[in-house]
Amino acid sequence: MSKIAHYLQEHLAGEVMTSIDARRYFSSDSSILSIPPALIAYPRNENDVRKAARFSWQLAERGRIIPITPRGSGTDSTGGAIGEGLLIVFPAHMNRIIELDNKSGEVTVEPGINFGKLEQTLQTHGRYISAFPSTLEYSTVGGAVAKNSSGQNSVKYGSIGEYVKRLRIVLANGEVIETERLSKRELNKKLGIASFEGEIYRALDALIEENQNLITSMERPITKNNAGYNLIDVKHKDGSFDLSPLFIGSQGTLGIITEITLSSDVFNPDTSLIMACFDNLDNVQVAVNSLRSAKELPRTIEIINKGLIDAVTEVNPNQLKDLVPTPHPEYILFVEIDNHSERGQKRTVHKITKILEKLAISVEIETEQDIQQRIWKVRQASSAYISHNDGFKKSTPIVNDSIVPPERLVELISGANDIVNQLNMSPFAIWGHAGDGIIRLQPHLNLTQVGDRQKAFRLMDDFYKLVISLGGSIAGSAGEGRLKAPYLEMQYGSEAFSLLAKVKQIFDPYSTLNPGVKFGTSMDDIKKSLRQEYTFGHFYDHLPRS
Repeated sequence: MSKIAHYLQEHLAGEVMTSIDARRYFSSDSSILSIPPALIAYPRNENDVRKAARFSWQLAERGRIIPITPRGSGTDSTGGAIGEGLLIVFPAHMNRIIELDNKSGEVTVEPGINFGKLEQTLQTHGRYISAFPSTLEYSTVGGAVAKNSSGQNSVKYGSIGEYVKRLRIVLANGEVIETERLSKRELNKKLGIASFEGEIYRALDALIEENQNLITSMERPITKNNAGYNLIDVKHKDGSFDLSPLFIGSQGTLGIITEITLSSDVFNPDTSLIMACFDNLDNVQVAVNSLRSAKELPRTIEIINKGLIDAVTEVNPNQLKDLVPTPHPEYILFVEIDNHSERGQKRTVHKITKILEKLAISVEIETEQDIQQRIWKVRQASSAYISHNDGFKKSTPIVNDSIVPPERLVELISGANDIVNQLNMSPFAIWGHAGDGIIRLQPHLNLTQVGDRQKAFRLMDDFYKLVISLGGSIAGSAGEGRLKAPYLEMQYGSEAFSLLAKVKQIFDPYSTLNPGVKFGTSMDDIKKSLRQEYTFGHFYDHLPRS
């Protein structure tokens, strides 16, 4: 491997490292898995990425595979930002805003830029990207696009992928392409190119044409789906064609993103926040259904349960003092409205309040930002929960970010509660994006103990079966990575799973791009890669969010 490192050190403008401490640091992301890379590269520009990909391709042609894993800040909780070959780390150098068009609101950035810093810059121009992830303060834009992340505003604004206008991609062989929606005429030109790009367009177009019914059958009645690849939005009925939907959420398995152009929204700091407390789950479901059918959709419908409040209060009795009624309610919904018209916002708040007052035991409305921050402190109590540890016992992200139809939220929560009770896991603490049917469940486990490791895998198996049975997806607000890869075929069936594998083969014939993510990882592989001591060591400067 030293020869490879020496070659890359000579030919890349950026740095290349093989030191033990660097490899140890990059052996983990936010997941429970650990895979040390052989070497780490910090590309200074797109040309460095192209050279690394080309070198890996040439080695693969001779039968030697050196996998490439792109990495932002390592916030992925599914093992998508770790790999055994060459880790390409973007934040060190490729972190610039390349262009900001004040008129259109479009902004072009490099993948390593911090999401929070981009938002700060946009807000100085009266803009922002509404679909920011919960980890925006310490995650990268490239990572968010690669996972198709979504956050608390997802009810109204969806995922980050909906803001992507164009991408620049380094393909597996080192070619650079640009993706955006092409007309039928422009597509025909691409089909005639004598290059790897042309091969991809020809093979993919034929694959879609030959499997339209199968692709349509992969749709699920949910608001977002990041499992596999988004074939549905590539080719439209008018013959237009865009590769971008495939790369969004692909987690670096089809190509390496080197430049992203995003749209943005007009920034509106004047919002109304409602905190509604409930004593039963059925009323929560009715409230969510009613809010989703409202004429003016709230941008946020978040949920936490009593188990989370109790767990945080037990560790720190003063953290939520005077913020949550006592006795603690069974569930709390947080509903935020951001209508740009003051009159329209008041009207929407009035209508939503009337809905909630019929169902909740208490409803609190706030428009002052200082008081809103105090209310958000209740929702953000999940940070205290996932950061707390009792020796080796730690909140473990093993069933995060799955999604079901919002109208089946009560079935998901009830089913998850039954599973947790059967496994004797406590407390049953949940939180998430109720308006999208997404909950997060991170039980405190000691992964050094065989019994807790067995519980973790039993929980994963039972929970993902539940999600799929409810018409959901194993990957809703992020990708499936390595951790959920064994369940991809279960979600789609063998025929559709084979189709997705063919997409991977078209773009990555030698399997050099983040192998093991989405495909090729078994439960035995996960067990071998399990890190016994799970920590948030990479992110304590920022306070982990979820």
